[in-house]
Amino acid sequence: QVQLVESGGGLVQPGGSLRLSCAVSGFTFSSYTIMSLSWYRQAPGKERELVASISNSGRTTNYADSVKGRFTISRDNAKNTMYLQMNSLKPEDTAVYYCKVVRGSIYWGQGTQVTVSS
Repeated sequence: QVQLVESGGGLVQPGGSLRLSCAVSGFTFSSYTIMSLSWYRQAPGKERELVASISNSGRTTNYADSVKGRFTISRDNAKNTMYLQMNSLKPEDTAVYYCKVVRGSIYWGQGTQVTVSS
């Protein structure tokens, strides 16, 4: 059974940083396995939006314009985990953040709340 477990969310002041983790169980990360890894977020009253994605090799990343230069997505195949480093956080980054893996089927984590407020 595939499971995605996120952690690292919380309350942070504007300008602060958080690092989200998404631990995946049920299959093994590999550069040779075709799968998509990404982070999404959903703010109250808004649709879920793509924040960042990373390729199999980890060499190619893509970001929403709103987070470019502030967020960094990465993966650690040895730990079966992907990360989202979030710096210079703004109040508009407040949302529930979800990790998503596509490997044949689509798998979502349960979400972790990020609140940016003074």
